[in-house]
Amino acid sequence: MPGVGGSPTPALPYRFTWLSRLAARLLDRLGIGEVDVFGVSWGGALAQQFVHDHPDRPRSLTLAATSAGFVMVPGGLGVLRKMATPRRYTDPDYMMKIGPDIYGGQLRLNRALLDEHVLAMQGGDSRGYLYQMLAGAGWTSWLWLPQLRVPVLIMMGADDPIVPLVNGRNACRTRALW
Repeated sequence: MPGVGGSPTPALPYRFTWLSRLAARLLDRLGIGEVDVFGVSWGGALAQQFVHDHPDRPRSLTLAATSAGFVMVPGGLGVLRKMATPRRYTDPDYMMKIGPDIYGGQLRLNRALLDEHVLAMQGGDSRGYLYQMLAGAGWTSWLWLPQLRVPVLIMMGADDPIVPLVNGRNACRTRALW
């Protein structure tokens, strides 16, 4: 995302609709028409927005550890407090300390896997992180998710402290064809 990792931070905050158009323009520039869309966590919200905004492009939608936006049942307060800052992206020691608590699953159980994850992290600047958080403020797919006309696979983890399993169940309830 703009302002995250090694990408430059835009001058102004952005919304998922803007990012959806940006992704479509990138696909156009690359000469790619139809795509299989996949999104994890925050990227799952963007994936939903892309499929909604560009119904002629997706062949399928796969969502992992994500929600339908403001109707989300959030993780615990302690987890959210640890995520409120971009420090986990800029301080490897801090990520090693909190990673098991915020990510759960295999990152809770396998120190080598957490080490690998930490090495792959590349943080952006604080403004970029803020913009990423603001992009989803007030966003929801709750009202239009049932209208998507592509096959959808929703994958959730039983040990996900950030996005509890109930969010996948809630998203499934919005899909009339399931």
